[in-house]
Amino acid sequence: MTGRRTALIAAAVTVLACVLAWAFLARMYAIPSSSMEPGLRAGDRVVATLLTPDPFPVRRGDVVVFEDTKGWLPGGGHVIKRAVGLPGDIVSWTPGEETLRVNGVPVEEPYLAPGETPAQEAFEVTVPEGRLWVLGDHRSASADSRAHRAGPGGGFVALDDVVGQ
Repeated sequence: MTGRRTALIAAAVTVLACVLAWAFLARMYAIPSSSMEPGLRAGDRVVATLLTPDPFPVRRGDVVVFEDTKGWLPGGGHVIKRAVGLPGDIVSWTPGEETLRVNGVPVEEPYLAPGETPAQEAFEVTVPEGRLWVLGDHRSASADSRAHRAGPGGGFVALDDVVGQ
């Protein structure tokens, strides 16, 4: 093979590998609002692995991308939030406390926007099997699980709706 032909084949294989990786392994999503600040700002783009939930199960604290099947957004689409409660967890907050509690244990949340309280009103939820409880990092600017408790699904996100993390 000539050097030129070898270079063309290598370039074609590289392009094909990138296209396949993009189609099956990762996808880019735009952050539409300030709900995930300060870490992710409106207009930022993130690349999420599509290998979810297996072989990489969602862990508490992961940022997840999920399909809006419950009408959280006008017109649907994808939502990006942080997984705070996993199946079986009891997630709670009481006014006056500085942190959320998961299964009675205070949770460190270094990603919260400065000056944010964990919530605006008290809550306690038990996360059903196959579901997540998700919150934005900028709690006062996030329409997350707390804001959708009265809607379809009770504010919980089905693990099957998670398309990336």
